[in-house]
Amino acid sequence: MTYKNPQALVSTEWLAKHHNAPDVRIVDASWYLPSENRDPKAEYAERHIAGAVYFDIDDIADTDNPLPHMLPSPEKFASRVRRLGLGDGNRIIVYDGSGCVSAARAWWMFRVFGGDVAVLDGGMPKWLAEGRPVESMAPMPRDRHFTARMNAMMVRDVEQMKANVDNSREQVIDARSAGRFAGHEPEPRAGLQSGHIPNSLNLAHSQMLDPETKTFRDAGALRAAFEEAGLDMQAPVVATCGSGVSACVLALGLHLIGHRQVAVYDGSWSEWGARDDTPVATAP
Repeated sequence: MTYKNPQALVSTEWLAKHHNAPDVRIVDASWYLPSENRDPKAEYAERHIAGAVYFDIDDIADTDNPLPHMLPSPEKFASRVRRLGLGDGNRIIVYDGSGCVSAARAWWMFRVFGGDVAVLDGGMPKWLAEGRPVESMAPMPRDRHFTARMNAMMVRDVEQMKANVDNSREQVIDARSAGRFAGHEPEPRAGLQSGHIPNSLNLAHSQMLDPETKTFRDAGALRAAFEEAGLDMQAPVVATCGSGVSACVLALGLHLIGHRQVAVYDGSWSEWGARDDTPVATAP
């Protein structure tokens, strides 16, 4: 079974052939949880794919919001990516240092605001494993105009999610581990309850990827994983996770196999699990 939207991914072979094309721009969107003990900016400074600019999801965000890396306004997004030389007419290729986690978040952000974007399948791990070239020199991009038009249908907020608990108009699928979803494992962020949004399903984002190559599994395997999790592939879906990052891996997986009604709950468990007016369920 082939992808319905194969253009959302590019292979390392494709990027090696096209990275110098005048319309291609490469973006390193690496970001890690504190528990991973990795510094994405330091790693970028040490080595990155030639010409790649660094896309910081904690900076290209609503920094006035206490929640982590929430979507910025269209104006701020356009301003930040313009400085990175990313604009209208560019084919933007995003990667990260883990294979695909934060790259999916950047992919989703560009799609929310109307960019032409794809993810490098396998990311930096596959690129390095194949012995492909990297550099340490930071590029000096020229400003380029980016027209940001926000697609609100791709984003959900806490009030919409609270209403959905009552009306179940949209399926909710949680990308966290089974232990965190069930409430058996503590949350990595202090002060959060353990558990999940009532009536939600669980599918760890890692199930989207081949464990060896960190590339996306084929369309048949992706569909099977969603169906085994209990998802109705004909009904609208909202993906959630810890802070709105790994949820985007599920959103990308659903997009690849052609699902047309997929949103991300931006605040995710960082918001839901911190409030006293949001119901929480746990599994036995």
